[in-house]
Amino acid sequence: MLNVAFGIGVLLALSGGTAMWGCVAPQQLVSELVQRMDDSIKAEGTPNPSVLLALNLAGATGSNTHKWLLQEIQEEAVTRAQRDMTSGEVALSVLSLFSSCQDPWHVQALGLTVDLVQVLQQKMDEEMAMLEEEGIPKTTLYGVSLGALALCLAGAGGYQGASVILAKQVLSPDSHLSVDTRAVAALAMTCTYGQTDLQDLQELLREALSAVANGFLDEQEEGDGVIGNIYSTGLALQALVATGEFYAPRVWDCAQAFTAVSRHDYRLPMAIAQVLPALVGRSYLDAADLDCATRMSPNLQSTLSPKLQPSLSPKLGTAVVHRAATITVHYSITNTLQGRHFSYTTEVQVPDGSVLLQVLQAAQEKEPDIFSFQTEQTSWGPMVVSIHGLAANQNRRTYWQFLSGGVPLQEGVGTYKPQNGEHVQAVFSTY
Repeated sequence: MLNVAFGIGVLLALSGGTAMWGCVAPQQLVSELVQRMDDSIKAEGTPNPSVLLALNLAGATGSNTHKWLLQEIQEEAVTRAQRDMTSGEVALSVLSLFSSCQDPWHVQALGLTVDLVQVLQQKMDEEMAMLEEEGIPKTTLYGVSLGALALCLAGAGGYQGASVILAKQVLSPDSHLSVDTRAVAALAMTCTYGQTDLQDLQELLREALSAVANGFLDEQEEGDGVIGNIYSTGLALQALVATGEFYAPRVWDCAQAFTAVSRHDYRLPMAIAQVLPALVGRSYLDAADLDCATRMSPNLQSTLSPKLQPSLSPKLGTAVVHRAATITVHYSITNTLQGRHFSYTTEVQVPDGSVLLQVLQAAQEKEPDIFSFQTEQTSWGPMVVSIHGLAANQNRRTYWQFLSGGVPLQEGVGTYKPQNGEHVQAVFSTY
């Protein structure tokens, strides 16, 4: 756990911040999270724009890992953005480039050039068209929220219509948006609110932003500092940093929230990337407003290694086990949703401290005809995309959901550690 002597300083928000007052966490906590994320860059392999964005917002821009990551993201942009990136992925790349003082309209790498803002506009047009025709986006409302935020910061067209849809979704009594989606939607709507002179639009956005912000304050009070779960809390805290005027005169107890963060042993780079900006009083909304003349925070200068270093923790999806003790885990797979229904259960023995991915591997080795599975690497670690030959399908909005005791797991297969005797279920589901 991140044990620090906790003293929250309340001070004027950092330059570019959208809240009148902001909170910052102790430097020791921030520095340790920055170092963990910096160390993860090489181990992760796949360049993650969320990590670059968080490093920039925290002022940690002086290491060679940072320079390498920026170059890799530029190369990914020119080779993949148009062809196979989602709107959310393109939006995060735009935000990461803004925060790196780079021009997203003119990204150059490998002898190629791409206008990333134009690509994002095209992908957002596709999202909006499907929303108007079918009532659902091409990808997710989370991706639409990121896209609207990036387009708003770029001053490009298309974000106002998306913000209207997001506001109506937030206010709909039939809507059940996740904490992550509500948080990023709030950032997008806050940006739009500041850019529009249309009174009707401002009133709609104010109502939606008040609902999100006050809802997060209520959830934090009920969750002893946690909003949703510890992994969704990061984006929710960013939203609270940015939406102060929409929950005034209520006061955000940032000390309670940051204490909850300090109690958790964050290891996933994506989780750190989402919580880190809030700890320094910033949010993704500040991506285009950073001072490019002063890039490296003096307090962080001494904490980062100037060279690429191996990760201090095991690579995501693996685990280093030092104890010989084993545990028994019950594992079942169920499909009652489509095609030929099935339900199978097995039990496997794995070393104590193993992650769920190792349970799946043990089950596959034991009965490969039944418990075969496939994964894809994501910014949150390995994601199971197929079990028993049945694959998740984005168009049909199906996926494999993992539960324990009937409760959805809050961590992925690469980090969740089952206990002895636990029963983990993989259920083919819709979202």
